[in-house]
Amino acid sequence: MRMSRGQIGRRLLGLAVVGAGLAFGGAAFAEVMGQPAPWEYKLQEAATPVMENITWFHNFLLWLITAITLFVLVLLVIVVMKFNSRANPVASKTTHNTLIEVAWTIIPVLILVAVAVPSFRLLFLELDIPKADLTIKATGKQWFWTYTYPDNGPFEFDSLMAADKQPRLLAVDNEVVVPVNKVVRVQTTAADVIHSFAIPSFGIKIDAVPGRLNETWFKATKTGMFYGQCSELCGKDHAFMPIAIRVVSDQEFTAWVETAKKKFASNPANSYASAGTAVAQ
Repeated sequence: MRMSRGQIGRRLLGLAVVGAGLAFGGAAFAEVMGQPAPWEYKLQEAATPVMENITWFHNFLLWLITAITLFVLVLLVIVVMKFNSRANPVASKTTHNTLIEVAWTIIPVLILVAVAVPSFRLLFLELDIPKADLTIKATGKQWFWTYTYPDNGPFEFDSLMAADKQPRLLAVDNEVVVPVNKVVRVQTTAADVIHSFAIPSFGIKIDAVPGRLNETWFKATKTGMFYGQCSELCGKDHAFMPIAIRVVSDQEFTAWVETAKKKFASNPANSYASAGTAVAQ
């Protein structure tokens, strides 16, 4: 069944309207910072210099891939239209073209260099941890996180998913609190199986491995709540092991530390949550 030009035009117009609607809707929903949004088609809004670089690199690769795809498509169209049997009844005897062979060798090399330079720069930014203003140790357990602040006193607390708070499956009972515009070193380990500490808006994701201490860092440039999850399949309640970090001012952080010392150091057992409690949450 062949469609008329009018039908084709109407279908293309409909697709354009749908695409514009999705783009508008995604942009509108994506205004929620620090957490996923409905119909979101791009990365979460960056809240650290590392995530800003990740976003830039992602967009750069997207445009580069799009340009390569369109270039190949144009070449295919040219070949189909110009070198078919109808346009060329007598086949060409060309077997060698120095210019084309040099081009298809040099251009891919230049593309790889264009990808490699910002890639290595980003890896160096992620792995080279600057002098930290604050250190947090996150211990993954089935299925919750335990946090300590080695630089701020002998206290630690468990952070479990809260069933009565929003956003659903991301809110916790005890949030991690850090100051804004400070370099925070995050040390991760695990007490049972391999977990993974990941905050999309911060651009960090690092495994928490039993018997090993890994570390990463972030510098939040915006205040607010930022959410993540364990990103390593760690058991039946893997989906219910969120991470919540509240970024506050220096004064608010100092006040929170004093409160946390009293709240979490008062109980010698530190109210460790059992696996059964974690499931109930």
